[in-house]
Amino acid sequence: MEGDFPELKSNAEAFIGEVEGRSAGNLRRYASTAVDQAREALRALGYYSPMIDWRIEQGDSDSTATLLLSITPGEPVLVKSRVVEIRGAAASDDRFTSDLPAQPAEGDVLNHGQYANLRDTIQTRARRRGYFDGKFVTRTLEVDPATRSATVTLIYDSGDRYKLGEVSFEEGHWFEIGLLEEFVTFEPGVPYHSDEIARLNRDLQNSGYFRGVEIDASPASAEDGVIPVRIELTRREARSVATGVGFSTDVGPRFRGNWREHWINPMGHKRGAETELSMPRQNLSTWYELPLDPPMSDLIRLTAGYQREDIENVESELLTFGQQWQHQLDNGWLQVLSLRWEGERFNIGDDEKGTSTLLLPGAGYSKMHADSPLDPSRGYRLQFDITGSHRAALSDVDILHVNALAKGLYTLADRHRFLGRLQAGAVATNRFSDVPPSLRFFAGGDQSVRGYGYETLSPENDNGVPVGGRYLMVGSGEYQYQFADKWRAALFVDYGNAINDLSDPLATGAGIGIRWISPVGPLRFDIAKGLDREFGGEWRIHFSMGPEL
Repeated sequence: MEGDFPELKSNAEAFIGEVEGRSAGNLRRYASTAVDQAREALRALGYYSPMIDWRIEQGDSDSTATLLLSITPGEPVLVKSRVVEIRGAAASDDRFTSDLPAQPAEGDVLNHGQYANLRDTIQTRARRRGYFDGKFVTRTLEVDPATRSATVTLIYDSGDRYKLGEVSFEEGHWFEIGLLEEFVTFEPGVPYHSDEIARLNRDLQNSGYFRGVEIDASPASAEDGVIPVRIELTRREARSVATGVGFSTDVGPRFRGNWREHWINPMGHKRGAETELSMPRQNLSTWYELPLDPPMSDLIRLTAGYQREDIENVESELLTFGQQWQHQLDNGWLQVLSLRWEGERFNIGDDEKGTSTLLLPGAGYSKMHADSPLDPSRGYRLQFDITGSHRAALSDVDILHVNALAKGLYTLADRHRFLGRLQAGAVATNRFSDVPPSLRFFAGGDQSVRGYGYETLSPENDNGVPVGGRYLMVGSGEYQYQFADKWRAALFVDYGNAINDLSDPLATGAGIGIRWISPVGPLRFDIAKGLDREFGGEWRIHFSMGPEL
């Protein structure tokens, strides 16, 4: 290719394809075809008058000859005028007419691919937004090679926009019709949009009730521009069991089990049980769930659970009963209002022994945005929880417990990832010694300050046993570089502690790590150095898995 035209060169090579391994005689017969293919490749990018010569370069044998094309592109065809006009109902639909592709624009070198993209974008938007009678009145690309000019004319008449009609469910789904109708987020008569149908399909699939969802919203069945929506549902098996094993340096090997009953009655109630077993922690919990309106996000959950822990000389047995009301707010935040009873028996290094009984009303607010559920490239997570108890309401001690978490992830140039994490917490009480370990703060470990043992960062008693703090302050910054598919290297710094006074010193940890993006989410292997020996900092290996946010 004469001159610096890498795009033309790659396009010509793509059109011609591989021609190696042919004899010199075969290549001579193929040369005219190769020249025609090269002309077609250049025309697609606006070069209509190239000069193309060819020659055969003889190899070591007749079977290793090479066909060489010498191409001088010449002057390109420029777009002299561009007319894009939308008629019909779509002319006043801003979401249809805005942000149409800007290329090809007047003065640009003609690119047939850009013209096809503009044409296809108009047709695709028409189908997505319900202009099913739309058609091009004029659809021309006129090229005059003599004057090296082109005119683009696209005039589209959309016709009227179709509407979504009544939603009906075919017989055999078993559930109460009132529950199913709560999954429908649009009213009959709203303008058609394929996203509405896709959302309905997704919400029904994610409900956990069905193994098959078939939605018929074909414009062919429309009457007077109104499309009826017919849904056929196939109920899934009632029960499922899942088990799994894992490992982290915080708790070592662990086993998880999950039993779930996806539907109990036609009202869509659910229940289940979960367990997690590891050397320092064992728990068993059960729950019963009632869907609310809308059932995609709103529910009432009744819970009961038992947990036993023995971590760093802190032994605890915790029994809980509770209720949660989950509601999605209009601003996108998830609100969880709760009321739980906790009975806890604890032993801290044989120095503090006690029992506590607490009735804890609480409220939690969370919001998460990510461009992928398992391995996002950017996103954030925000969470805020507050609970409390009072001696006048079935509790042994007055407590106000607050915890806040913020995580952020941003990727630059596809390979450079930056992660940040901030966590803060506080407990206000009239008698801290009566606050059970489950409501005190501890830091250190895989998900906290690396380079220190799991939950070893906290105030200590006279015997050097961590007893938990009134406040928690933890921050982390991490840089990751993707050096191969599914593999990333990481550098990180963690800073934080569980403390009794906001002026108390914090611990620092830093290190390097590697990430493997497995089918179930990232696996993290870190080597960290705790930089503060007075807090027990040393070289530590940390291994964990789970999503970044």
